[in-house]
Amino acid sequence: MCASRMNTLRRRVQWVAAGPGVSLLGPTVAGQLEPMSQSLPTQLKVLRSISEVPEAAWNALVDDDAAPFLEWAWLEALEESGSVGPSSGWEPRHLTVWRGHRLVAAAPAYRKTDSSGEFVFDFSWANASERAGVPYYPKLIIAAPLTPATGRRFLVASGEDVRARTLELARGALELAREERLSSVHLLFPTEEEARAVEPLGFAVRHGVQYHFLNEGYRAPEDVLQRFTSKRRNQLRRERRGPAEQGLTLRVLRGEALAEADPRETFRLYASTVDKFAWGRRYLNTRFFTRVLERFRHRVELVQALAGNRVVAGAFNLSSDRVLYGRYWGCFEEHPFLHFNVCLYAGMDEVVRRGLLRFEPGAGGEHKLVRGFTPSLTYSAHALFHRGLDRAVREYLAHERAAIEAGLPAWRAETGFKD
Repeated sequence: MCASRMNTLRRRVQWVAAGPGVSLLGPTVAGQLEPMSQSLPTQLKVLRSISEVPEAAWNALVDDDAAPFLEWAWLEALEESGSVGPSSGWEPRHLTVWRGHRLVAAAPAYRKTDSSGEFVFDFSWANASERAGVPYYPKLIIAAPLTPATGRRFLVASGEDVRARTLELARGALELAREERLSSVHLLFPTEEEARAVEPLGFAVRHGVQYHFLNEGYRAPEDVLQRFTSKRRNQLRRERRGPAEQGLTLRVLRGEALAEADPRETFRLYASTVDKFAWGRRYLNTRFFTRVLERFRHRVELVQALAGNRVVAGAFNLSSDRVLYGRYWGCFEEHPFLHFNVCLYAGMDEVVRRGLLRFEPGAGGEHKLVRGFTPSLTYSAHALFHRGLDRAVREYLAHERAAIEAGLPAWRAETGFKD
């Protein structure tokens, strides 16, 4: 880094001595008037492992708008198992803000050497950048690893100024990226509010589309079917009868019932799907599933299809107090409509029975539209330091947003609902 650039950086942040593998940046709060109870200045610390933060301190920041994928035990399981780390291209650079010894804000962040496992596809941007002689990797992302689930990415303690701490974390991400000579900063699957909040810092907002099942006050699964036209309703009932007609039974394991689940079998189900695709990559391993099935039972739900006592298919889901999230699916045998029942219908029925708000089954899959799932916007935000690339990406995003906005009415009409 040139001398003038380093001097500028030092004026903007206060350097603090740190142990091995930890970079600490302490921005001042000049020009801000804060309540007496918050008179201590804040300090931004960039950490190389989630284990450097006490579990209770991190989880105290995780509110109802943050998906379970941001809870400490989930992030720790990813790192401890080696599923996330330097060898997998996800190097932790967690952003944390402290007042004295109290953690008041945080964001999970990673230095990435590729775009795999992100689900916000920027491969074309990377290719164009490389062709122009501008390195695109490494880059910095703020995200829940390997997870296309919307939720708060900037975690802020109760009583703190949410906007101020959000901007402090975002500015810290930008400074860190420049310090490490990274090409860009990417905020993946934040809330719309967060995406809009960072726009003034130079981020370009991107739209995406997923298909979510929204619980509109249904009292029973049959109420959902009644919303469809007669023809569509009969087709869905035929699909739902599939497992029983094939001699299969479905069950959902959660809480202490997960003691019955075999993490090795859960991994094999996960791998059975990943291995089908040329671009598939086994990020997760048996050690990861062992850890979460033991230590994250309050969030994990397994849907299993059984032939007698033998598991033939399964889905690995997480649940908050309000939302069910589908993540991984796999099967050892192929049966008609089995995927729909394990991955979609079982989740829909659970949301209705438990009174949850919605079911997010993951990225992609227009087949979900005709089965009761509604197109929903997702968001990301991107700050690219190269001006030419930033300009080209913004033009691309403008066209992409227009196409999505034009397509939403037609997609919603395909749900098959009578009203």
